Amino acid sequence: MRRWRALGSGLLAAGLTLGSGPVSAGQQAEEALSDSVRTALTAALSAPAPPSLAFVNDAAREHYQVWLSHIRPVLQRKTPDWTETQRDEFLQTLWYESKRARLAPALVLGLIEVESGFRKFAVSSSSARGYMQVMPFWTRLLAGTEAVNLFHEQTNLRFGCVILRHYLGLESGHLEMALGRYNGSRGQMAYPRAVLAAQARWQAAEP
Repeated sequence: MRRWRALGSGLLAAGLTLGSGPVSAGQQAEEALSDSVRTALTAALSAPAPPSLAFVNDAAREHYQVWLSHIRPVLQRKTPDWTETQRDEFLQTLWYESKRARLAPALVLGLIEVESGFRKFAVSSSSARGYMQVMPFWTRLLAGTEAVNLFHEQTNLRFGCVILRHYLGLESGHLEMALGRYNGSRGQMAYPRAVLAAQARWQAAEP
């Protein structure tokens, strides 16, 4: 259980400091969590986030700005109804939450593309919600209530990223199996392949 105790404190990535696709995750299964895992996941969710990104040095800031300049036009083609401010706020939040959970931003973008097609208020037939199609049972398990607003941008991205990191831990880092768990189709390859293909497209746009 050491890796779960480390999860809450080890989510920062290098360079950053604290300070119309299918809706798919509705088959995700509710699983019993040990006390240590629940504690670690809850801590990972509840740690505060800064109102703006804080970088460890100028090089890290420049890296983010270059990434943003490459990814912004790709996102614009997928979200023509968004304002520039909405895109920049979304990408800033996604960068922060993905790096915080030690996930590649391109992976999270690919997952969102497949799960919700970047529709903030997407709801599956099983009530999975938002960009990352988070199942409401997670808010009951980790926050003690289902009243958490999973349509709130940062809340949804934080839950989704922490849950995917949790599944990667369960699967010893095997990404395809972790994605299968996220989708509720563990062992089947259609969903992981779709996400990985979308990830590759986002990676191709990166500097």
